[in-house]
Order: sequence, then structure tokens, then C-alpha cells
Amino acid sequence: MLTTQRRALISARLNRDGEIVAKRLADELQLSEDTIRRDLREMAAEGLLQRVHGGALPLVPPLPDFAERLAIGGDVKRRLGQKAAGLVSSGQTIFLDGGTSNAEIARALPRDMRLTVVTHSPTIAAELERHEAEVIVIGGRLYKHSMVATGAATVAAIAAIRIDVFFLGVTAIHPAHGFSTGDYEEATVKRAILAQSAEAFVIATASKFGAASPHRVASPQDIAGLIVEADMDDGALEPYRDKGVTLLPA
Repeated sequence: MLTTQRRALISARLNRDGEIVAKRLADELQLSEDTIRRDLREMAAEGLLQRVHGGALPLVPPLPDFAERLAIGGDVKRRLGQKAAGLVSSGQTIFLDGGTSNAEIARALPRDMRLTVVTHSPTIAAELERHEAEVIVIGGRLYKHSMVATGAATVAAIAAIRIDVFFLGVTAIHPAHGFSTGDYEEATVKRAILAQSAEAFVIATASKFGAASPHRVASPQDIAGLIVEADMDDGALEPYRDKGVTLLPA
């Protein structure tokens, strides 16, 4: 098989399956695993896929900046945010991660509900200005792309708080590689919040499924539930249901 033919097959399999396992593909094509790994390295260098241990995953398209993301998928995110807000009970301490989907959760929370909302995002905190909720803002170095605080001071402050419900924001969701995001320090903060939380939920728009970002945050087993679009393909959701994740369509 020519190199161009192998690469075309790899691209097609990534589109179909959402991953390439080098050994499995090598066995199927009766080629050496080194040949497949070389193809994957070269395709990764050309920006065609993302190399991971044992194979490859599709690239996650670069996210637009925070202001642009506010205008994307407004109706869908609003429905998902309302579903998430319905999981919150009076008296709880919840943590709202950064991101436009979590901003919709903040907007959907009843203004007269008495609870404590912890966040490391100044934009999320601003959404709660007229709410009765107690708002605790965690500080640190501002990662402007996501408008969240990061760094050692952020992680230290999080370690002193116990969270009932964490609404985790991620950029990619994959059944084998879990929930991930694009920035190393942001991922570290998310893992710290998760460690302090009794349960965590993820708002999962369809575009995030089947891909992986560089920095892993959690495994499916770490998540209590996925809040998903009501018309999502059931095949994409089945791996998470099989792992015991509650699916909450909105």
C-alpha cells in the first residue's frame, strides 16, 4: 500500500471511529507497527491529527476567544444551562467553572435561591450580581482565553473548600481519553476542583464529542452526569452510559 493510500485510510478511519490504534491498524493492513507510527508522526507534524500514546485522535479545532464564543450556539447552551441549574438545591455549595455554557447556568439559577457559588471566573461572578447567592471568587493569574484564574494560589484556595456540585467545563470528550482541555494550568485547576467535589456534571454540546485536547481533566467514571442535547446521536452517548454516567438530555 502506498503512503498516500495509507494516509487517506487513516484520515477516513479517524472520521469514522474518532481514533486510530496503531497496533490494531497495522495488524489489519499486515504492515509493521513502525510504518503506521511513522505515518501518524508525519501527519501530526502537518497538523492533520493529534498523536497520543498508542495511536492518534482527531484534532480539536482552535476555540475562538471568549467574547466570540458567547455568540455561538446560544439557544442550545441556554437549554443546557437551564437543565443544569435544575440540578441545584437551596443551601448547596456549587462551583461554576469558566466558559460560556457555565455562564448560562449562572443566568438560569433562581435569583432568590440561597446557596453558595464558588468560581474562579470573574465573568461568571458578574452574572450573579443580582442573585441572593453568596458568591466566592477564587483569584490567581487570569487566563484570558477562558477568563479564569489559574496558578498555585488558585489551587491552594480551592483546597480549602468542599463543593457539593461542580459544573465542569471542557473542550473535548472522548470515551477512551476522557474529558480534556487545551491549557496545562487550566487543566490542573479543574482537577483540583474535581478533587474537592462530591459530584461533577459536564455540559456537553455535540461538537465536543469524539475528540481529545492535550490535557486530560477527568475520566468518565469521575463524572456523575452529562447534560447533553436532546437530539444527540445515541451511538455517541452509549460509551458513557456503559461506564455508569447519567445522561441528562435538554
